[in-house]
Amino acid sequence: MEIFKTVSEMQQFALAARRAGRTIAVVPTMGYLHAGHFSLIDRAVAEADLVIVTIFVNPTQFGPNEDLDKYPRDFERDVVNCEAHGATAVFAPSPEAMYCPDHSVWVAEETLSRELCGRTRPVHFRGVTTVVTKLFNITQAEIAVFGRKDAQQALIIQRMVRDLNMPVRIIVAPLVRDADQLALSSRNRYLSPEERSRALSISRSLLAAEAKLKGAGPALAEAAAAEVAAEIAANGGRIDYVSALDADTLQPVTPATRRLLLAVAAYFGATRLIDNIYLEF
Repeated sequence: MEIFKTVSEMQQFALAARRAGRTIAVVPTMGYLHAGHFSLIDRAVAEADLVIVTIFVNPTQFGPNEDLDKYPRDFERDVVNCEAHGATAVFAPSPEAMYCPDHSVWVAEETLSRELCGRTRPVHFRGVTTVVTKLFNITQAEIAVFGRKDAQQALIIQRMVRDLNMPVRIIVAPLVRDADQLALSSRNRYLSPEERSRALSISRSLLAAEAKLKGAGPALAEAAAAEVAAEIAANGGRIDYVSALDADTLQPVTPATRRLLLAVAAYFGATRLIDNIYLEF
């Protein structure tokens, strides 16, 4: 497995592969990989000739007082796991390699990014869409795999690819949960045992809502969201949002809604966790 740390080396490798007629899939990550990431790599391996995993803690998607400096990192372990899951290459640039000191060009989505996480993290998605565009250009990927846990991010990337005519097929892979049903996240390591126990109220209430909504359709979406919020609050969670939205538009649910996203962001201690369920009717 190859490891690249400069843009030029990664781009040259990718362009040579494209000239040789090989398909490239990219799995963008911020590292500290877990089983959720491994599922994305496995899916990419099944879809393409070459798989590039990017490991880059992107500073432009963190706002003031967020956890950029303490975001978990373990590059050596990540490399071992990428190779074990069949990745062809790892691209792990420095911030200086990715952003010129006077960089001034951004890619911004201006509708979907205003909802959910965008309300309290106003610079986040501009950083995401900009870095993902750069990673697509650098890796020359024809396929990109993202996880359903970051449902808003995946929808925004799909919209970006559509609106900017990027020749990249986006695959959104299922959300992966730990044995206790907590959605897998690199940030879970911040939780104390007691905080983790209380944080299980997120997945417990979401999965109960999923069972209820499967038989009822979107009509009960708002009531289900209120029940989720009540259980999280009862377990000491500080709620950022609990929202039931049309999964295609991130607008309020209507009788015509055919895909529903019930999404949560909540703090347990200092750790912000996100989770969701996705339903088709």
